Amino acid sequence: MEQGWLTKTFKGDRAIWGLVALFMIYSLLAVYSSSVGVAYKNFGGNTTYFLRTQFIMLVLSLGIIVVVSYLPYRIYFSVAGLLLIGAAGLLVLTFAFGSRVNEATRWLVIPGTGFRLQTSDVAKAALVIYLARTLAKYQNELNNFMLVTKYFMVPIAIICGLILPENLSTALMVFGISMIILFIGRIPFKYLLAYVGMAVVGVVLFAMVLVVVSKSNRVQVWKNRIEHFASGKEDADGDYQSNQAKIAISTGGLFGKAPGHSAQRNMLPQSNSDFIFAIIIEEYGLLLGAIPLILAYMILLFRGITIAKKCETAFPAFLVMGLIVMMVVQAMLNMLVAVGLFPVTGQTLPMVSWGRTSVLVMSFSIGAILSVSRVVNARIKNEELPEEEVSDEGEKIYEPAKT
Repeated sequence: MEQGWLTKTFKGDRAIWGLVALFMIYSLLAVYSSSVGVAYKNFGGNTTYFLRTQFIMLVLSLGIIVVVSYLPYRIYFSVAGLLLIGAAGLLVLTFAFGSRVNEATRWLVIPGTGFRLQTSDVAKAALVIYLARTLAKYQNELNNFMLVTKYFMVPIAIICGLILPENLSTALMVFGISMIILFIGRIPFKYLLAYVGMAVVGVVLFAMVLVVVSKSNRVQVWKNRIEHFASGKEDADGDYQSNQAKIAISTGGLFGKAPGHSAQRNMLPQSNSDFIFAIIIEEYGLLLGAIPLILAYMILLFRGITIAKKCETAFPAFLVMGLIVMMVVQAMLNMLVAVGLFPVTGQTLPMVSWGRTSVLVMSFSIGAILSVSRVVNARIKNEELPEEEVSDEGEKIYEPAKT
C-alpha cells in the first residue's frame, strides 16, 4: 500500500528520485556539522540555526520537485521568452537596488520578507530554458550565422553582461554552460569558436573600461585570483579559503575523521556553502564522501542523457540536457575549486550546500527533468495522457502504440 502511494506521488525517473534523497541526506549532515561554530557565534548559541533553515528549504524544495514534475513541460516552450525577459529585469533591478554583501551586489531583497534572491541563479535557469526552446524552434536553420547570433548569442551576451560586473565567475560559467548546450544542439563548432573569441575580447575590454571609469576593486579581485592560481604562489589573504580547504581534504584521508569532527569548519568562512565539499571529505573521507558524491552527479548526467534519448520531439530533449548540464557543470566547478584545481568561483554544490535561491532553482530544474521523464515513461508503458499534453505546434508528445 505504501509502495503504491510512493509510486503514484513520486513519478518519473526513480534513479533521479534516489539521487535527490542522497543529496538531501548529505546536505543535512554536512550543513549541520560545518556550521555549528558559526551558528553558535552569530545566532546567540543556537547551533541548529543552519540545520533548521536548510531542513525547511529542503522540505520546500521537495514540494517544488513534486509539483513541477506534474506540470506539462510544454508550458516552458510557451513562456521561455517571458522567463528570459523577466530574469534580465531582475538582474537590472539587482544592479540598481541590490543588497551589497562581501563587496559585491548579487542579491535582491524581496520587500517585507527579508528573503534575498540571488538573481543570477534565476537568470541561469531561464536562459537554459530559452536556449532549449530556440534550438527546438530553429533546429533546421542552425547553419545560418546571423540567425544563430540574433536568437542565441545576443540573449546569452545580455544575460552574461548583466551578471559580469559583480560576478565574473558566474558570468563565465553561464557562458560556458550555454556553449555546451549549443554544441549539443548542433550549432557549428566554428561559430562557437568565434563566439568564444568575441567573449574573451569583450571581457578584457570591459575590465579595462571598468578600471578607467569606476576604479572598481572588482577587477583587481579577478586579477589576483587568476594570477595566484596560475603562479601557484601563496597569498595569506586571497588564498586563505582555498588553503584551508586543502588542509581539510588532506587530513580527511580515505575514511575521514567521522561526522562532526571537522577542524577546518571553524577556519573556512564559507564552510557550509562554497567549500562544503572539503568539509564532507574531511569528515567522511574519500571513500564515503568524495567518491559517492562524484558518482551521484555522474549518474545524474547519465540519467539525463538516457531520458533525452527517449524523447520523440526536440524541445524536451534539449530541456533535459540543458538543465542537467547546468547542474553537473556547477557541481564539478565547486568540487574543482575545493580541491584547488580551479580558481575560487563562489559556486555552491547543487542540492547539498546551504542556500536558498540555489536550492529552489535546482529543485525546479530537477522537477522539470522529472516532468519529461514522467511523460517518457508513460509513452513507453503505453499509458494514456491528458489531451493537453501536446507540444506548442499541436503535435502530440507521443502516439500510444497500436494494438
